[in-house]
Amino acid sequence: MSGVSGFDGVLFFPVTPFDGAGRVDVDLLGEHVQDRLGYGPGGVFPACGTGEFHALSAAEVATVVRATVAAVGGRVPVIAGSGGPLGHAIQTAVSAQEAGADGLLLLPPYLVSGTTDGLVGWVEAITAATDLPVIVYHRATARYTPEAMTRLAGNPKVIGFKDGVGDIGLAQEIVLAARATGRELALFNGLLTAELSQGAYRGIGIPLYSSAVFAMLPEVASAYYRAYVGGDEQTRVRLLDGFYRPLVALRDETPGFGVSLVKAGLRARGVPVGPVRPPLVDPTPEQEHRLTDLLNTGLRLLTHHDEHPAPAASSVAAAPDSAAVPAAG
Repeated sequence: MSGVSGFDGVLFFPVTPFDGAGRVDVDLLGEHVQDRLGYGPGGVFPACGTGEFHALSAAEVATVVRATVAAVGGRVPVIAGSGGPLGHAIQTAVSAQEAGADGLLLLPPYLVSGTTDGLVGWVEAITAATDLPVIVYHRATARYTPEAMTRLAGNPKVIGFKDGVGDIGLAQEIVLAARATGRELALFNGLLTAELSQGAYRGIGIPLYSSAVFAMLPEVASAYYRAYVGGDEQTRVRLLDGFYRPLVALRDETPGFGVSLVKAGLRARGVPVGPVRPPLVDPTPEQEHRLTDLLNTGLRLLTHHDEHPAPAASSVAAAPDSAAVPAAG
């Protein structure tokens, strides 16, 4: 299935940088992706939630995916965002295949929701348009039931399920239903700041998770992942308590900050990725100040416990009146 054979490492969801005129900054996107490859992601997911799929035209999605595929150069799987209105979903799926992507993450249909038959039919219409394998994303208007996943597991192009709802009981039922088919689907935790909930998801048989933090602070995200897979509970809990928990508190202050804070964090580290597009909003200066302090706290948690993630930061970019945050990207 086009190079998708497991995801060994943090799942990287890059932002979509915009230049001063509001256009996709292809060169900066390539640099952003290439820099993060040094931290060993298990896959790259361009033009998805963190990449502001909701705010991109079909042509822009194609541009983002092409640039990401070129930057990755076949080193890890590239899973492109697709979804929304059926016509838009098919158009972005076809352009992703033409760009050389290895698979698709199907974001929910636009606005409307239907029956299980309707949702399964929507997925099958998209899978019929290309040869690419797909991961379905359970959230918003795409509410997959155990019955739906049993049926979709019969489609060899459906290779994974990502949960963005957070109903652990339902997620457990879906895991069991998928296992009963004999298929080994890739199962993901797709909740915002998934590190905070991944302990629970691992307990029900969902071992993979997406990390928006990896885009802005790969040192901390990689350290958490190593602790997670290595059973280092002391490090895992230290990072959860000292970094991820306060990050979630800041994120929850404003709707949409799951994306906005990542872009702000990159800007604080000297990477000019531009603002988010409406209807999302950027943090206030006071919130950006607190975010910068929090990024520094995360890095200090590593330094004070002899963590030395690679590659090392090469320069320093400091926000006003805050501690220095090593630049990334």
